Amino acid sequence: MNPPFFISFEGIDGAGKSTHIEALAAEFRARGRAVTLTREPGGTPLAEKLRTIVLADPMDALTEALLIFAARRDHLLQVIEPALARGEVVICDRFTDATFAYQGGGRGFDLGVLSTLEQWVQRIAAMPQGRIRQPDLTLWFDLAPAVAASRLAGARVPDKFEAQPVVFFEQVRAGYARRQAQDPARFVRIEADQAKEAVWADVRAAVALERLAP
Repeated sequence: MNPPFFISFEGIDGAGKSTHIEALAAEFRARGRAVTLTREPGGTPLAEKLRTIVLADPMDALTEALLIFAARRDHLLQVIEPALARGEVVICDRFTDATFAYQGGGRGFDLGVLSTLEQWVQRIAAMPQGRIRQPDLTLWFDLAPAVAASRLAGARVPDKFEAQPVVFFEQVRAGYARRQAQDPARFVRIEADQAKEAVWADVRAAVALERLAP
């Protein structure tokens, strides 16, 4: 059986994650790997319902964090862990780093509370004692918020996060940078303000071609 491999894509909306997520999944499948492509918040029927609430309804930051972590727990148990147990590649559009960036950085919510929730929710029976489930590799698509906003202008009706001012996304960006500094072995920063072909080359280099082999 192939070794499981868990990759998360992170970054603010407009950074160009979606195009490269699909391309990377196609690369793995072309090499005979089974791929589970998913997202957060979401990925299960329950988590998608919670996603709709989180993205649309006003609430305080703690309520928001609790709903996101509840969705994450269901997602882990129902989708991510079974796929990894089958030896699949799991590619997730955002994971816990987004919570620390958006709720912790953007909202200014207590990072200690988020860390406690992370420990509770991501402690999985399959993990060694004292460890929690994290991606094996996180690709952070870093882009200046003003550039991201210009890319998104008129593209769709924004949700409550996309409608936030640029200063909010500067704080989100700082939140991502803080997470990278705390776990540099897991993170690869992708310079998202490049031509699409250059970004894709950086993604392929970060994943490493030998991991794509059957």
